[in-house]
Amino acid sequence: MNASENAIIVAGPTCSGKSALALHLAKLCCGTVINADSMQVYHDLHILTARPAAEDEAAVPHRLYGVLEASQAGSVAWWRQQALSEMQRCWQEGRVPILCGGTGMYLRSLTDGLVEVPDPGEEARREARTLLEEIGAPALYERLLALDPQTASRLNPQDSQRIARAWEVRIGTGRGLSSWQEEVALPPAPCRFVSVRLDPPRDQLRAAIAVRFERMIRVGALEEVKALLAKKLPPTLPVMRAHGVPELAHVLNGDSSLEEATEMAVRATGRYTRRQATWFRHHALGKEGDSIISFHRFDINEKLLESEIQKIENFMLNRIDLSSTGLYT
Repeated sequence: MNASENAIIVAGPTCSGKSALALHLAKLCCGTVINADSMQVYHDLHILTARPAAEDEAAVPHRLYGVLEASQAGSVAWWRQQALSEMQRCWQEGRVPILCGGTGMYLRSLTDGLVEVPDPGEEARREARTLLEEIGAPALYERLLALDPQTASRLNPQDSQRIARAWEVRIGTGRGLSSWQEEVALPPAPCRFVSVRLDPPRDQLRAAIAVRFERMIRVGALEEVKALLAKKLPPTLPVMRAHGVPELAHVLNGDSSLEEATEMAVRATGRYTRRQATWFRHHALGKEGDSIISFHRFDINEKLLESEIQKIENFMLNRIDLSSTGLYT
């Protein structure tokens, strides 16, 4: 297959080194890095979401980073449409799309397809947000359980974003989310996916998360959250729940110290990486034989084992014909 029929996926938990590896592969394969992280789409959180540095974006094309305002709520369907457009753009330019991120549902919407749920409407969304603020996620979950038990049974009672989404769909469309998801899905992306999944040891991730968060604080994460809070956005918006935002908001409101907030944020991020790793272990991103797992953390500031990076490079180059990119003729 040539580059116009292929896409690379770089997936794994937060702080596993996906961005650094995607950049490396983009240089190797004449690639364009396409964001597949649900928080890195927001313009307002460059630091806390660890978006690629300006020099990295200058080295190779990067797409779908910082494209939404904080007041907007991204979704799987929105991202899928944008990603497909960017992938087509890559193929037209003779470049290889490299989808990089840790939001599994985003990636799976391309590899497996996606059910198209009708827009429930602004009134239903407003009702869901209002109820979430007034009664909280557990109470709204109980209401959803009575109204749409099929969908509610699949949700965590503490998952405010998914509970609100299920509520707005049920109220706005008259059908539960699970019912809609039984419909015929939008098809997978028209290409072959070749993926690498990073799954480094838990202790390495924990240490890296702590180091990175402290660095974020030094370079302005607190000021970033202060600017975000000044917009007085509804707390139910996705951007307001990004890792570090609630914790640093407590510092700015005088409810906790910076040291306490740092500890809480690092711990919360660690729990999230555990859920991410579990999800990726149970969901294939492409066909058997087209996916490789690396149990190392890829750090651009540290030299990865030569044998490991060579293994990943060979795996990719053995599956993607780069003749259409102009690199190999």
